[in-house]
Amino acid sequence: MQVTLQELQVFTTVVDTSSITSAAERLEQTVSGVSRALARLENKLQTTLLQRTTRRLELTEEGQAFLKYARDILISVEEAEEQMAARKKHPSGLLRIDAATPFMLHVIAPMVNSFRTKYPQIELELNSNEGITDLIEKRTDVAIRIGKLQDSTLYARPIGSSRVRILASPGYLQQHGTPEDVEQLAQHTLLGFTKPESLNKWPLYEQSGDILHIKPTITSSSGETLRQLALSDAGIVCLSDFMTQRDRQAGRLVQLFSSKTLDMKQSINAVYYRNTALSSRITSFINHILEELGDQPFDEV
Repeated sequence: MQVTLQELQVFTTVVDTSSITSAAERLEQTVSGVSRALARLENKLQTTLLQRTTRRLELTEEGQAFLKYARDILISVEEAEEQMAARKKHPSGLLRIDAATPFMLHVIAPMVNSFRTKYPQIELELNSNEGITDLIEKRTDVAIRIGKLQDSTLYARPIGSSRVRILASPGYLQQHGTPEDVEQLAQHTLLGFTKPESLNKWPLYEQSGDILHIKPTITSSSGETLRQLALSDAGIVCLSDFMTQRDRQAGRLVQLFSSKTLDMKQSINAVYYRNTALSSRITSFINHILEELGDQPFDEV
């Protein structure tokens, strides 16, 4: 069958850009050349990998399955090449990073100085976005995503997982009392997320046995805004350990329902499109995060 690396690269680039024309531009090839390479690959595999809709190209079920193998092969080749190239040069150039505001403030920003010391030739552009960023549209090289991943066209590298807890400030509890059971939460000001709605599921069981799904009194799209509201005695909140650990240690926020809280964690991943020109910068940045966080990031009782 003899599938070539060039055909695999064409296939993954077409998937990444959702367009044969855009893939041709990125690969610096002709549109007809990309089309022929894609047709050869499908002919060799004797299956259709992509279907054309009115607006874009979409993966077939077979294409979805083959995509993972194609990426893994290309990544292995790139990493082998990078190991050789690393002996001759250091990573350099612009690296665009996107993360939700809380993760940017509490995790990435404190590491920037040590990263720049280690890789002085890499320029950083740090962007915060509370929603899901389109890496190509926003020209983002690597994004940190919290929660379940849905975009299978991205390569994901796990950073860790972070437990969520129900918290309030001592000032709020002094003014409004401490709820002793789940039902009493309805009598309090609850701070929640505008979206996604799944973030308003708190790690407690209701009397029915279902996971508690709160109706917030005050909502925000930003976890950092909710944290600041909680710190200013505005209400009760449920947030992740990566952004509240220091607040709890300093006594600025107090955990509620400690014995009843379920062990619910948010997965944290670095996601990116593999690209030969950028991968050494991306790898350097992600490796630095993992080194700084250690073996069990955000993991505490």
